[in-house]
Formats: sequence, C-alpha cells, structure tokens
Amino acid sequence: MNEIIMAFQGEMVLKGLNRSSFESTLMKITRRRLENVGDFKVYKAQSTIYIEPKDEFADVDTAFDKVRKIFGVAAVCRAAVCEKTFEAICETAEEYMGDQLRECRTFKVEARRADKSFPMKSPELSKELGGFLLSKHPHLRVNVKQPDIVVYVEVRDFGAYVHGPKQQGAGGLPVSTSGRALTMLSGGIDSPVAAWMMAKRGLSLHHIHFASPPYTSERAKLKVQSLGQLLTDYTGSCNLYVVPYTKPQEYIRDNAPDVLFTVLMRRSMMRIARMIADDISCEGIVTGESLAQVASQTLKALMCTDLAQDLPVLRPLIGMDKTEIIEIARKIGTFETSIMPYEDCCTIFTPPHPKTKPSLEEIEEAESKMPQLKELEEAAAKEVEIIRLRMGEEAPLAAEV
Repeated sequence: MNEIIMAFQGEMVLKGLNRSSFESTLMKITRRRLENVGDFKVYKAQSTIYIEPKDEFADVDTAFDKVRKIFGVAAVCRAAVCEKTFEAICETAEEYMGDQLRECRTFKVEARRADKSFPMKSPELSKELGGFLLSKHPHLRVNVKQPDIVVYVEVRDFGAYVHGPKQQGAGGLPVSTSGRALTMLSGGIDSPVAAWMMAKRGLSLHHIHFASPPYTSERAKLKVQSLGQLLTDYTGSCNLYVVPYTKPQEYIRDNAPDVLFTVLMRRSMMRIARMIADDISCEGIVTGESLAQVASQTLKALMCTDLAQDLPVLRPLIGMDKTEIIEIARKIGTFETSIMPYEDCCTIFTPPHPKTKPSLEEIEEAESKMPQLKELEEAAAKEVEIIRLRMGEEAPLAAEV
C-alpha cells in the first residue's frame, strides 16, 4: 500500500493570473522543509500538493507535522493511493481504514469524482463502498449526520485516494509572497506571536533585538534567540540582528525627561531598525504592540513612534487582548519560553509615571537636546551581531534559559 500526504490549498485558489507564482513558492517551501526528513516527491494538481515518499526510509510522521506548519496549506491528510478501479478502492479502504472502523459504531462514506472518466458517479461510489465496508464490519451502522468516522474517497487524475478526516493546516499565504519585513523581537509573549501572524500573511521575516548589557544578560539574549529558533518551524530560516543598545539607552536616560523616556527609546529603536531594514531590503517593520496595553502603546504614543521613520509599521496584535495573544503563543509553542524570567531592555529605566499622551512637538524638542543620539544610533547599527537561525535546529537552551 502506497501512503502519501495531501496538502490542500486555502485562499490561494482565489488568486487570479498570479496564482501559479503562489503555488510555485509553496512547492519550493515544502521541498525545503522536508530536506532533512527523507526523500519525497512533491508535485501539485487540482489545488492540492502531493508529498510522496520515494522509499521506506522517508519519515512520513515527521513530514506530516512539518507540512501542517507551512503557511499556504489550509488542510492536510495522509492518504492511501490505489488504481482507479472499484475493486482496488474497496481493497485499499479496508486495508487502510479497517482498524479505525473496528473501533467505531457509526460511519459514512464521502466520495468525490474529479476524474469524470471514472465509470461510477460520486453517490454511487459512496453507496457501493459503504455496502462493501458494512459487509466487512457488520457491527457498524451508517450515520450520515454525525458519524464516528468518515471514509473519504477521491478519484483524481493520478489515482484514487482513500483517507480519513483532514486536519487543519496553518492557513494563510506562503512565506515570501507578500514581501520581507523586520520583526522587533523582544523576550516577551507578544512579539513572537506578531511575527507568526505576519508570516502567515506571506511575509518573509528577519528579526531585530536590542540588548543592553550589563543591564540585560547573555541569558536574556539566548532566550530571544530561542524564540526566534522556535519560529523557524513556521517562518523558515532567518537572521536575528542583535543591536548593542546600552549607549543610546543610557544617553536618553541621562538627557531627556523621564516621563518621555519610553517613547523616545522606542523612536530610537525604530530608527535603528530602519537602518538594518535598509541593509537587508526589508519593506516594513513588525511589532508586538497592542493598543493601550502599556503607556508606550497609547494612540498618541504610537503616532509619535511611527513618525520616527518612514517604513510601514505592522501591528497585527493591535486590537487583541492579552488572553487572545497568550492563546496563540501556546498554540505555536513560544509561551513557555516567553515567560522565562529574564530582563528585557524595554523594561529597564522605565519611569514610574510615563506620559501616556505625548505630543510630537515635545518629543522632537527633547530629541533636539540630544545631539549625539544620531551618532550613537548609527554606531549601534554598525556593531550589530548577526545570529543565523536555521530551520530544523534545536532552540538554544530552550529548557534552561
């Protein structure tokens, strides 16, 4: 019996003349994700990607888990392939689904005949295959509304496919089909979720992190590296740019009103992120900010932050509350790492009573009194450390950070 993985497209089927480019990208990503789990043949037809193991050494279980995390795949299933004859379909359905049928009390068969040259129409195939399976499992009863299990049969161009219910895929669009952006990745819960959400919309991502030793430790940096590594299951391989931010941060602390410190720091980070984005051809900046969650995320503060540079700032979490964000963080596997207690440079030097409604005029006036800030920012951007995050590698110190 030949078992394959079938990955079904989602919203890509609604694309027009550029649909083929989306499908081509999805195929390339699928092949790349499976490079280390065996030799697979990957091909497409009828809005479906077929992943077929070429030998018995291919790890189908691991491949299935990886395909489920590929953006652009709406649903996925494992299926048995056979010849397009009723006899072969019956034999394959019993062999492939028999164990599951023995553990159920009710079932139904759903058939789809995409190949119109097949002599039996879909209702007839469902009825006749259902009768055959009942003869093999007399304890079963047909229940078309709420069956314990559904046996699916799809007669397609390349063969007949028998499978159980589909599992939900990652959805969205293939990574890189919407451009490239730079995520401001902190060690918290929010920014990894924001990265995941924008990768789901087809963005290729790199990450930037601001470290302020000795106020932030090496373990804090490793925690962020671990978060970035965890995200590669969804985003693919990328780079983490670690900016040495101590000098600009201390300069702002020593030369600006403390009530404006947080917004001034965020603007400074945005300018540095813009410099890095220019160097690596990123077209936007992604942040994990949520409206009114903290003082620097009020509408006035966000406006002041955005105007520090001219790239689009994407905030996918802007209308979400913390409970919703945590739910996604748990789903994508970043939550447990995010809550590990290591410091973030955004939280050091935080004033007790930051201004929640700063005006652009007072922010720019404060910056005009810090003539060395631009020089310090440019120096920090040039001294950035580049950490390669390779898909398939272990997250560093994920259990110990």
